[in-house]
Amino acid sequence: MVTLLDTVNTPKARHPEKAKRPDSPVLRKPEWIRVKAPGSPIYRETQGIVRENGLVTVCEEAGCPNIGECWSKKHATMMIMGDTCTRACAFCNVKTGMPGPLDPAEPENVAIAVEKLGLSHVVITSVDRDDLADGGAAHFAAVIRAIRARSPATTIEVLTPDFLRKPGALELVVEAKPDVFNHNLETVPSKYLTVRPGARYFHSIRLLQRVKELDPTLFTKSGIMVGLGEERNEILQLMDDLRSAEVDFLTVGQYLQPTKKHHPIIRFLTPDEFKSIETIAYTKGFLMVSSSPLTRSSHHAGEDFARLKAARAARQGGKA
Repeated sequence: MVTLLDTVNTPKARHPEKAKRPDSPVLRKPEWIRVKAPGSPIYRETQGIVRENGLVTVCEEAGCPNIGECWSKKHATMMIMGDTCTRACAFCNVKTGMPGPLDPAEPENVAIAVEKLGLSHVVITSVDRDDLADGGAAHFAAVIRAIRARSPATTIEVLTPDFLRKPGALELVVEAKPDVFNHNLETVPSKYLTVRPGARYFHSIRLLQRVKELDPTLFTKSGIMVGLGEERNEILQLMDDLRSAEVDFLTVGQYLQPTKKHHPIIRFLTPDEFKSIETIAYTKGFLMVSSSPLTRSSHHAGEDFARLKAARAARQGGKA
């Protein structure tokens, strides 16, 4: 007897690599983390522009808790190169698997959406594309150029993968001259094996350092999640590592567990603890620090960029 499997109509698992992991209970969120459900008219307008241009946003794919606030202000973080990531980080809700080919029309479609939304500042991120020879660096550059052509006044922030084992990839992105280059460390080095197993902590530090070597005028940025079991002294050492790479901007936010199969939340940090982290980070020399339970890499990115420029000007004695 032959059993036929319907592989066409059977939905694929979003995280097949996590299917056999034991369940971890999802802790109830404390009151300082709860947000209102989205649904304002401007939110729906933003959603319509994203849909009609066939775009993917990290706001939706990663289940960002700030989507209601950001989309109601017509702020959306574009996620390029598809919705499927080649890595399987234990914290991330983006779909994993083998991605499809790049869409050659995507740079122009992203630029059209940026123009329609009237963005003064845009954040462009992506899935990891280890399957591509350059990790998608040339595609990042093409998106930057397309936005510049349609919206020359818009400032551009990129949040890139680590381009691990992709020689020359970083140079392609820096040469396209984004205004802010962001690459997240995500967590402290002792947690990489369980939280971010496909990445290498000191490679990421070196990537950020190399950006400054290639173009000292670019602002650099990195972020971490807390609540994954890291120790306070590890966070402080991570800050020192970032400052040794001359990183300008640090973001720190609470890890929120997407499903029972993802890395568990070890604990929720209080708002006072986040404020303490912010205070220490400023003493270590960062130009900008955003540290709060709901802080995410692209949350308030436009307003933060203006503050970042002002902080640099003040440190340089009024020179921009």
